[in-house]
Amino acid sequence: MPLVAHKVTICGIPELPQHCAAGVTHVLSIIDSHEPRPPALDDFAGIEHELIRFDDVVAEYPGFEACTPGHIEQVLAFGERVHARPDGHVLVHCHAGISRSTAAAAILMCQHAPGDEEAAFLKLLGLRKHGWPNTRMVEFADTLLQRDGALLRGLDAYRRALLAEKPHLSEVIRNIGRGHELPG
Repeated sequence: MPLVAHKVTICGIPELPQHCAAGVTHVLSIIDSHEPRPPALDDFAGIEHELIRFDDVVAEYPGFEACTPGHIEQVLAFGERVHARPDGHVLVHCHAGISRSTAAAAILMCQHAPGDEEAAFLKLLGLRKHGWPNTRMVEFADTLLQRDGALLRGLDAYRRALLAEKPHLSEVIRNIGRGHELPG
């Protein structure tokens, strides 16, 4: 049995128009608290859409809205609706399609697959050429789903595999102030 029955696509806002005719049934938008709703979403017909707003930060910082457990509860509620339609096609996007969207996609894939967390995260390698899932989101999901660190171990396995393919990303991650997220 496949990890998920529905199709999963990950993108950033600029890529949304490329997917409006792709048979998408569900869209999860995770965008900055101040960002307007992307107009490209108007071109998706008959979709179920969930818009969640928080900034792409991995800790509390003045002037930014960090992810909360409540935000992840919204992601999981959306996941229940997606799961009810296994023939669906879910599109997950954030601003750039790198951090919040990859974290959310992995969380959705893990939600109904206890024991397959590593496989879910490694599936990201084939869904998005580049990504660095938001650690804070994964931490909250691990707690809410009561996985005792399994999602975090899956995230670590993903990061190790990604860095094995693209070792130069270590420096990029350090330069954006998220070096503490590099696998040990």
